[in-house]
Amino acid sequence: MHVTEGLQTTLPENLAMIQDTIAFFRSQNRRVIYDAEHWFDGYLQNPEYALKTLAAAIAGGAEWLILCDTNGGTLPHQVTAIVADVIEFVQQQAASPQIGIHTHNDSGTAVANALAAVMGGARMVQGTINGYGERCGNANLCTLIPNLQLKLGYSCVQPTQLAHLAESSRLISEVVNLAPDDHAPFVGLSAFAHKGGIHVSAVERNPLTYEHIEPELVGNLRRIVISDQAGLSNVLAKARSFGIDLDKQDPQCRQILQHLKTLENQGYQFEAAEASFELLMREALGQRQAFFALKDFHVHCDMLPDLSLDRSPDRSPQGASQSLATVKVSIEGQDILEAAEGNGPVSALDAALRKALIGSYPEISSFHLTDYKVRILDGAAGTAAKTRVLLECSNGHQRWTTVGVSANIIEASYQAVVEGLEYGLMLQFQAKAAVVSGA
Repeated sequence: MHVTEGLQTTLPENLAMIQDTIAFFRSQNRRVIYDAEHWFDGYLQNPEYALKTLAAAIAGGAEWLILCDTNGGTLPHQVTAIVADVIEFVQQQAASPQIGIHTHNDSGTAVANALAAVMGGARMVQGTINGYGERCGNANLCTLIPNLQLKLGYSCVQPTQLAHLAESSRLISEVVNLAPDDHAPFVGLSAFAHKGGIHVSAVERNPLTYEHIEPELVGNLRRIVISDQAGLSNVLAKARSFGIDLDKQDPQCRQILQHLKTLENQGYQFEAAEASFELLMREALGQRQAFFALKDFHVHCDMLPDLSLDRSPDRSPQGASQSLATVKVSIEGQDILEAAEGNGPVSALDAALRKALIGSYPEISSFHLTDYKVRILDGAAGTAAKTRVLLECSNGHQRWTTVGVSANIIEASYQAVVEGLEYGLMLQFQAKAAVVSGA
């Protein structure tokens, strides 16, 4: 079908083009990897002709034959059978190039198909970091590499390189300006997360009870999740991850746990906002540093409504929104009043806060918003519903998430914005303290 309808040529001419093209590159002292596009679909429809295309590539001098599941519709058992047929066919040829695999994820089986091909004899895997690619994406190398190396025993990269896999995954997410997938295998923030109290206490005794590999092998970390299902084991483990030494018999442990459950019943969610939970814990223990204190804030929005139904790109804009925020903060007893504009109330509030704080804390200039989520908690209340705001920030090296809850979306956003700035400052000061201590 692709030959006659896509290329609009004959089957014999297609074979001649494959061989002539590869032979030309070989005549120019090039080494050739031949990607057999639409290979699996073609083989299923016409195996005899599909194998002839590989024979033409071999005759032209290709060193590698890459079998491509271009439409992403093949399943692992089909890959296993077809790769076996290809390897048997190639071994009968005068020259025997190596076999590779290129899979797409349209059926959710890109990684499984690639692994099936390797287990069947393929020795090159094509994919992308984080699985980025057209439609549903390509085979995810961040999943394939650790499976191949740690589970199947193939040497893909050095162990020291593998230990940077999670870091590389997140860096490339930053480069392409997409939020990292927290639930990605091996490298996701939740890949080694534990929530239930029984799970946590078991992992504390022996990580193998709930982990299939050591997270450090791929540069990830064990993460104890805090939620309304948490027990004392979670609180103690989380405190240790924050560098806080707590004793199980300390009454503050139960107070923190009870406070956590109370807040989560009100709509807070600390499972996805660990920065807010660390601030909460440090406040309960008297360890929360007061970088600044809010005295007052006002947000004013002006909007000229756009009554036109015309949404064409070249229409003249009739509606415009502008917000002005005024904040008064106190830093070491000194009141600072600042105002700033933004394209929305949260933007204006964030800008005004930064303007007020940056003179005392220039580190804030490196903080930037990476994600902003709003969720309605009680939809039956309509526009009066309580809202939860999750705000993710980054300083270019670390990411952290804070949470705010209120029936007023601006107040909920303000809570998350303030804690985001405060937590970022805490990280900066901790890093400076560590350098001084090390020196």
